[in-house]
Amino acid sequence: MPTDIPPLTHGTFYHIYNRGNNRENVFFQERNYAYFLTLWWKHISPIAETWAFCLLRNHFHVVVYIKNHEDLSGSKIKEPSQYFSNFFNAYVRGVNIATQRTGALFQRPFKRIPVDNISYLIRLIVYIHQNPQKHHFTEDFREWNYSSYHELTADVPTRLERDKVMQYFGSKEDFVRIHQEIQPLEVLEDED
Repeated sequence: MPTDIPPLTHGTFYHIYNRGNNRENVFFQERNYAYFLTLWWKHISPIAETWAFCLLRNHFHVVVYIKNHEDLSGSKIKEPSQYFSNFFNAYVRGVNIATQRTGALFQRPFKRIPVDNISYLIRLIVYIHQNPQKHHFTEDFREWNYSSYHELTADVPTRLERDKVMQYFGSKEDFVRIHQEIQPLEVLEDED
């Protein structure tokens, strides 16, 4: 792994993102979004809390909190990045079989930016939810179906850390209001 990509460490928030090789799509069919999330929960939940996500045709963004080592269960705990590697491998294998393609699907290594303060965390969650609008996939980010915005604002069961997210925003009403305010859509990472 290149030295400019920091290792994932326990007890840290991260902005995790990746895109398809050559900016190609990573979601080819509607069912790929659900498949991605099914594998995400299977592989990533043991090591990380998921706070927000947005899946777009050729890339995705996620906010995670890598759990403290002492909060993990099981005798064979791997390094956090191994869980992500297993997830990417499982997704690519499934998509390659379904679409009769071969080879890598995502750029390597996946990008990760540590989130070191609450202000940045809040801005990042809004940025991630607004991403479909930024990239002109929809005129209103609230219409995009493959984002955690809907799960976070609805009263439905979720694996997301909804209560913790709302605590940082103040309330569900504040969460919605902050998302509706005009936000600068500055780039928070290298490039999507």
